[in-house]
Amino acid sequence: MNDSRLLETARLLRRALTPGDLDHTLSQITHAAVEMIPGVDYASITVLQSDGKLGTSAPTDQRLLPLDAAQYEFREGPCYYAAVDAVHVISPDLARDSRFPRYATVALAAGIRSQAGLRLFDAPKSQGALNLYATEVGAFEDFATVSALFTHQAATAIAYAQEINDLQQAIQTRGAIGQAVGIVMERYQLNDERAFAFLARLSQDHNIKLRRVAEEIVTELDQRSS
Repeated sequence: MNDSRLLETARLLRRALTPGDLDHTLSQITHAAVEMIPGVDYASITVLQSDGKLGTSAPTDQRLLPLDAAQYEFREGPCYYAAVDAVHVISPDLARDSRFPRYATVALAAGIRSQAGLRLFDAPKSQGALNLYATEVGAFEDFATVSALFTHQAATAIAYAQEINDLQQAIQTRGAIGQAVGIVMERYQLNDERAFAFLARLSQDHNIKLRRVAEEIVTELDQRSS
């Protein structure tokens, strides 16, 4: 890719990956991948949670869901390895790739001839990979520069979206806890400090997060009022 084309791709990426919440950002990334990376027909994102569970987000086509699921089940395939182990995994010709004997059969039957998995992010509670699918053999033999640019821009967008998501959760948590403190203060005639301590003790005694204790108290009051 020449310099002018690379600069144009960077400009388009900055326009495509606008700030938003996490789900919106992931969807932008997969659709931008199909539009901007040569040879890509479909894209999805695999997310590996801290408990080891794998899931698919923002597929550009619902036909990708069984393909991703097969990779999770067989524990092989570009998207599985990119999310769990390697940084980038490229398979220009799945029919001839001895690394994925079981998954390749599923992919070829679905019309997928080549595939790539690119690690997008490593967060404290999850890590994820961009899955790129092509119906033509040899689609990913030479796309190192544009893929590096794309994953850099995408990772920046995801980091921003995760900050937004964390902030939204913090605001929601603070609101729920504040409501619950008010309920406990009124119900038991306590000041705000003792009401908060009461909630904290419930959380500790029952091994439940404080936010969840607060939400249950607020929900209980709403049910009584309805």
